[in-house]
Amino acid sequence: MPAANASAPSSSSAFLPLAGVRVLSLALNLPGPAALLRCRGMGAVCTKLEPPAGDPMALYNKAAYAALHEGIAVEVADLKTEAGQARLHAALAQTDVLLTSFRPSALGKLKLDRATLQQRHPSLSQVAIIGAPGARAEEPGHDLTYLAESGLVTGTELPPTLYADMGGALLASEAVLQATLHARTSPGAGGLYLEVALNASADWLALPRTWGLTRPEGAVGGAHAGYRVYACADGRVAIAALEPHFAARLCEAAGAPSGDMFDPATREAIAAWVRTRTRAELDAMARERDVPLLTLAD
Repeated sequence: MPAANASAPSSSSAFLPLAGVRVLSLALNLPGPAALLRCRGMGAVCTKLEPPAGDPMALYNKAAYAALHEGIAVEVADLKTEAGQARLHAALAQTDVLLTSFRPSALGKLKLDRATLQQRHPSLSQVAIIGAPGARAEEPGHDLTYLAESGLVTGTELPPTLYADMGGALLASEAVLQATLHARTSPGAGGLYLEVALNASADWLALPRTWGLTRPEGAVGGAHAGYRVYACADGRVAIAALEPHFAARLCEAAGAPSGDMFDPATREAIAAWVRTRTRAELDAMARERDVPLLTLAD
């Protein structure tokens, strides 16, 4: 299946909930730009102000930077100077939602704290991406530390993607939608200030593990014989035969007992059968028996 454009709305609908909404971002690295890209995909007019040194992402991964800023108007302003501040506030006067990713102390130094902005731009909403809320807002942190705190780093290997950052980007774009809905349903009420904490994003993603679903003893953590990654003759296969009818078809194909999918004997029987099958054979079985699986190279 080809990868979908993460920033674009569904092809089945031309609905753009942020059409005409003006979003200005000062956020660097990943969560802010990813949120801005989502907003652009929902129809927002998106502008980003970068410092003279640019966004660090452009230095360590040019391809990612280019993808994140497709369709985004990028301008340069030194917010530590009077000229940069003047340029910023001229832009804010024409902005509906401001997106930031600074610590509160840094926002204060740039005169972008909530009280100052509310006085100067009362209708402006702000979505502030932070590491952690409340008293922890000044703590340094990154995706890895937030995932570790949420129990999503289970060994010494790094997680395969930046879950907290990308989850935070989704929550931030959701906050832009909330601010827009507020402006449309409560005209004249003033803008909102909404915080998005990356550690809260990690906590949200970790809920299935907190509930026990993805722990080793959980149904989708490896205990269910039909929901596992097995080694096959020329690679691997991710099998997701969780529902009873899928599990029964898998067990029938493998000649494995189907009475208890949590029985180690069932798991061992499926593993032994899969080891002798090629990816092509497993793909054919899946098509023939309607079993959800995906074969993978080593």
